Amino acid sequence: MMKLGRMVTGGWMRNNSATSKAKSCHPNLKMFLAALSFAYFSKALSGSYMKSTITQLERRFDIPSYLIGIIDGSFEIGNLLVIVFVSYFGAKLHRPKIIAVGCVLMSLGTFLMAMPHFINGRYKIETSIRSSMNSTANLSPCPIISSESSKPGDRPSMLPSTGCEQKSSISMWIYVLLGNILRGIGETPVQPLGISYIDDYAQSENAALYIGCVQTIAVIGPAFGFLLGSLCAKLYVDIGYVDMETVTITPQDARWVGAWWLGYLIAGAITLMSAVPFWFLPKSLPVPLVKHDSSCSPDQTRFIKDSPAMNHKIRPEEPANLHLMLKEFVPTLKNLLGNPVYIIYLCVTIIQFNSLIGMVTYKPKYIEQHYGQSASKANLLMGMINIPAVALGMFSGGVIMKKYKLDVLGAAKFAFGTSLLGYFLSLFFLAMGCENTKVAGITVSYTGMDNRSYQELSLFSDCNSGCMCSRKEWDPVCGENGVTYVSPCLAGCTSSIGLGRNMVRHIL
Repeated sequence: MMKLGRMVTGGWMRNNSATSKAKSCHPNLKMFLAALSFAYFSKALSGSYMKSTITQLERRFDIPSYLIGIIDGSFEIGNLLVIVFVSYFGAKLHRPKIIAVGCVLMSLGTFLMAMPHFINGRYKIETSIRSSMNSTANLSPCPIISSESSKPGDRPSMLPSTGCEQKSSISMWIYVLLGNILRGIGETPVQPLGISYIDDYAQSENAALYIGCVQTIAVIGPAFGFLLGSLCAKLYVDIGYVDMETVTITPQDARWVGAWWLGYLIAGAITLMSAVPFWFLPKSLPVPLVKHDSSCSPDQTRFIKDSPAMNHKIRPEEPANLHLMLKEFVPTLKNLLGNPVYIIYLCVTIIQFNSLIGMVTYKPKYIEQHYGQSASKANLLMGMINIPAVALGMFSGGVIMKKYKLDVLGAAKFAFGTSLLGYFLSLFFLAMGCENTKVAGITVSYTGMDNRSYQELSLFSDCNSGCMCSRKEWDPVCGENGVTYVSPCLAGCTSSIGLGRNMVRHIL
């Protein structure tokens, strides 16, 4: 008959003959790991999808790029508003339920970002050229034309403007801003409380593995977010509300706006589902048997355990004392900010994310405008190439550090070297690009020859001088010769066959 040895491990009964089970995690911890991985995936998916829609939002709400930067940065604003309080007070309360509340707030914020589509009316395709245009108004070069009278032979003004003369008449972008702030507030408890929960209730030798698995799932989220953005960008913004046969533009057109709102509904639903498991998880789990490091004596271990620095560790059996938590908040924060290692790490993280977030946010737009790609193609490239490359880099870095057993200083040198190499490689972006699109009267003459000087630029020529064309109309058509014309009238078209994007115009 097998003897059972009883060991007090926070409520766990362990069989002496089944030592392999000692390293297995509690069933509720497994559920928490799965739920946290799903939460990481959902928040990464919605965050990357937001970045994939920046050009769509610019065109839909007629707002400049700097305002899009503010909208995108509002996520961090919401995060910063509550991160200190959530990390400190939340760690002493019911962490799974606080994470669940955060996921619900994230989903509500994501749904709020899609709301303008349902209360703003249908999208009207712009067919006139203002004296100054938003930065996303063109994939191919187009002139910035003054509103003076048009005469044959007039050269269009190519002088840049400092901004849009006409302010956006649509203020619905404020809902997107508020929704993103709400997303930032909701995301706050997921990482600090989730990681601390794992650290408290997982075997010490397994905690790093569990956290690494969760972080790996988080890398997959952006890939799916950009792929979702690519899919939605192919769909017309008012799909389901208008007859698609009457839509005269394609996703390659500069005025095309995809179904940006659809992805937010999908991401919001996924985020809402990620909140469900956390409601059923307990406040605390049985604490596993502590494995003492053989390099530490029992006295050293007891000293570390009884050290005042370990007072931040959660004691689930103790009821939360709000007054005591408020009293200890300022000294704890002061002690943290007085740690030089923490401050240096904080500065490095700020510099790192300052460059990373800017690149990830505007790289799809850079691909669109610099290489003449559609929003769908740019997002597809981000999801299929860039994000997997980031995951490969993270995995390779971990393998190198493990193989060469790099210490903290070695890891810092390794990170500095690879970051510097990446910076120099990014300089090649300045040397790569595509030729200008052939636009009659702007980049080439009406005969198809490249213009050598601005003096030769003219929207009007002998073939359209008598057509009384408007120089303020922007409705580009593609000729059989591969040249783009600003409007059917300037191309000399007098008749058309077909409807919508299948319309073919003829010159008689």
